[in-house]
Amino acid sequence: MAELTNDQKGGGKKERRSIRNRPMPKVDLTAMVDLAFLLITFFMLTTSLNTPHQLDIAMPDKNKGPITAPILLSEDRVLNLLLGENNELTYYRGTADSPKSSPQKVTYGKLGLGELLAKMAFDVKQATNGQDIIVLIKPGEGSIARNLVDAVDAVQRAAIGRYMITKINDVEKRMMLQCCF
Repeated sequence: MAELTNDQKGGGKKERRSIRNRPMPKVDLTAMVDLAFLLITFFMLTTSLNTPHQLDIAMPDKNKGPITAPILLSEDRVLNLLLGENNELTYYRGTADSPKSSPQKVTYGKLGLGELLAKMAFDVKQATNGQDIIVLIKPGEGSIARNLVDAVDAVQRAAIGRYMITKINDVEKRMMLQCCF
């Protein structure tokens, strides 16, 4: 049993007889220790740890065979984001064979890519009678994973529901090299 005692015997001064004859009070600390351990256990079990934030991406089903027929997209709704080396981001509308706009470079971030996505989503909605924009994110060989994450985050912040990460083709590689010289 844990207890607290305070023994003071003769400190050189004369004590009165009435004080010396009283027994020293004892405090039982067992209940306080039990309560402390119960509280520690309670808070450890009920605290939720910080969970990492992850991005939910819909992936194709592995059990089905590869899709052989190409998916036809309206060229007016498609925005292509080409991620290149040295944190370069090139974009164009349409398809690689017949682009609707010339390729242009933009920076990552709220003022660059964020503004572009918001503006393009609004323009596509106006031009196509309320249909949503489709964003194709195409990382190049020299792009880094951080650029891909930044691009996907910008698409989600712009509340664009249709986007896809796909491979860059040779025509788009040439577009990135010839753009903005």
